Amino acid sequence: MIDRRTPLAKADPAIFDLIRREVERQEHGLELIASENFVSVAVLEAMGTALTNKYAEGLPNKRYYGGCEVVDEVEQLAIDRAKHLFKAEHANVQPHSGAQANMAAYLAVAKPGDTLLGLALPHGGHLTHGAPVNFSGTLFRATHYGVREATGRIDYDQVREIARRERPRILIGGSSAYARIIEFATLKAIADEVGAIFIVDMAHIAGLVAAGVHPSPVPHAQIVTTTTHKTLRGPRGGLILCQETFAKDVDKQVFPGLQGGPLEHVIAAKAVALGEALAPEFTTYARQVVRNAQALAAALAERGYAIVSGGTDTHLMLVDLRPKHVTGKEAQELLDRAGITVNKNTIPGDPQKAFVTSGIRIGTPAVTTRGFTEAEMLNVAEFIDTVLTKKDESTIVRVKAEVRELALQFPLYAPPARAAAVGGHHAR
Repeated sequence: MIDRRTPLAKADPAIFDLIRREVERQEHGLELIASENFVSVAVLEAMGTALTNKYAEGLPNKRYYGGCEVVDEVEQLAIDRAKHLFKAEHANVQPHSGAQANMAAYLAVAKPGDTLLGLALPHGGHLTHGAPVNFSGTLFRATHYGVREATGRIDYDQVREIARRERPRILIGGSSAYARIIEFATLKAIADEVGAIFIVDMAHIAGLVAAGVHPSPVPHAQIVTTTTHKTLRGPRGGLILCQETFAKDVDKQVFPGLQGGPLEHVIAAKAVALGEALAPEFTTYARQVVRNAQALAAALAERGYAIVSGGTDTHLMLVDLRPKHVTGKEAQELLDRAGITVNKNTIPGDPQKAFVTSGIRIGTPAVTTRGFTEAEMLNVAEFIDTVLTKKDESTIVRVKAEVRELALQFPLYAPPARAAAVGGHHAR
């Protein structure tokens, strides 16, 4: 008989060891993937609770199961904190991911076959903004706007021209690899002109919006979707904000339209993260994220790297590697071996295939959570340049050791100078 009280290390040593190895990888490396971050121990603890046992189809105080009185309070706390943080009229905290949040948002106001207009994937958009391999490009008629290749910035005149021609049901704002402030008021004016619903996917910038570091789309868009991780620094999951007029339609698309029972343990973790984001310290953190990104972009530019759009206003940058004669795929693999994690990424007008690319996307949310400032960004830039310039094994081994030494000065979950399993002392 299985003893439910047996600790993981004894019950499943293989999984326990894999978790330990992943924690050590995170502790000893530099996480520069723009969509990743490190949650607090409090968020981890909330996720690993008995709330995972509870089915709770429906909404707080309107469930299809009994015994929901406690999870009702949990979910309502998450809802109230989301509405307060983003100054929204309505919030649904149940989406399991940003992609599912987007699907629910689209289907709340459009039907299959209707036209979407979003930022093209090769220009910094997301799969769910109409990519042909995604539900958004198969259920809907997807059209796209882009950036000017010469500037790397959204061409709002082109957006207006395409919107007038295509008459989309939905105009999508937001991105996954765009480093500049998005003009939400301009996009809303275009949507209004052609009678479109304006939906913003702010998954990448939600933490910056929460802290007032990036303009909020909430006053402009009828519906706003986001993930709860990335710059918001919560658990992996989704969230939808909307005007009260669209609340019932959004809620019905989440459940019963697309999902069954919500993940109340994850919703509890979302509530914790939203509470953290309401604290003054989170604003300090978000400001440092942007300062770090700008410092890193400038340091890379000084070393001869081309930064798409010439810099960044946010947490990320898109690096054009063509001046260095290295592909995104090669750069990602080389840096990974040195303990530096980035992702290959297409750039506007990329001559390479999507699996190879001419660029890499770099972000600073995770290293800023560790406590990195502009001074450490100079070290990071030097590490990146050394690996991508020299490329030899001895250099990679040396840089990996230097990366580990720097990381140990800014412990994640472990006490200084040693790795530990999740649940140890947390420092920031």
